[in-house]
Amino acid sequence: MRRLDRAVGALALPWDPAERPAVTAADLAGLPEPAQRFLRAMGVPGRPRPRSFRVRLRARFRLRRTGSPLPCDAWQYNLADPVARVFVMRLRVAGVVPMLGTDTYVGGHGRMRGTLLGLVPVADGRGPEFDLGELATWVDDACLLAPGMLLTPAATWSPVDDSSFDVTVADSGLTVTVRLTVDELGRLLDVSTTDRYLALPSGPVRARWTTPVDGWECVGGHLLPTRARAVWHLDDGDFCYVDGRFEQLRLDMPPR
Repeated sequence: MRRLDRAVGALALPWDPAERPAVTAADLAGLPEPAQRFLRAMGVPGRPRPRSFRVRLRARFRLRRTGSPLPCDAWQYNLADPVARVFVMRLRVAGVVPMLGTDTYVGGHGRMRGTLLGLVPVADGRGPEFDLGELATWVDDACLLAPGMLLTPAATWSPVDDSSFDVTVADSGLTVTVRLTVDELGRLLDVSTTDRYLALPSGPVRARWTTPVDGWECVGGHLLPTRARAVWHLDDGDFCYVDGRFEQLRLDMPPR
C-alpha cells in the first residue's frame, strides 16, 4: 500500500472535501430500467456519489496464455473528479523474483509500466491505445466497485434490452463505452468493452475484454464480487489473465 500512496501522492491530484447530497430516486428516473435495477441492487440510492475509492486485489495473474499463473498482490486508487486511476501490483516470477507493475490514467493519458526488482524495465506502454484502454478500465472499475461514480454529466446511459445497457464516458477528449449485463434483480453479471487493447510483442491489438461476475457478497457494508476475473476474447480463443478477489474497499479516500 505504501507504493500506491507514493504513486498517488506524486500526481498531486486535487480533492474537493465538500459534502455531497445523497443519490435520490429522481437521479435514476431517466436511466434505462435495467440500469435503475442495477443501481438499486448496488445500494446507490440514499448514499452520496463516491468521490474516490481504494481497494486491494489478491489474485493469480498470467503474463502469457502458456505461462503459469503468478501470485499477485495489488492496490488501486480511483478518483472521480478529475478522472484518475493508479494501480500498483507485485508479482513473484518463478516464486522468487519480484516484478512490479504500475498502471496510471490521469489527464487523458494512460501508461503501463513493469520492472523486475523495481529496477530493470520490462514494459513501458503509452500512447493513444493505452489512453483509451485505461479510461475504459476506470469505467469498468466503477461498475464493479462504486457505480455511483458514474452518475455524472460525463456519462451517458443507453438502453440495449431488458437485461443490458451501455454506459459511455467522455474524459479529456476520449470516449469509451462499456456494456453491463444484469439479472432480474439487477445484480451485475458481466461488463464488456471493445475499447481496450491487448499489448502483444507485435504491438497493441484491439479486442473484446470482459470482467464476468460469478456472485456478490456484502463486506463492510459494501457489495463486492465474490470473484474478480478479466478475460480477453481473441480470434483464437479466450485468455483469462486475472482471477482473484477484491478486499478492503474504502470509499471517499482523499489522495493524500
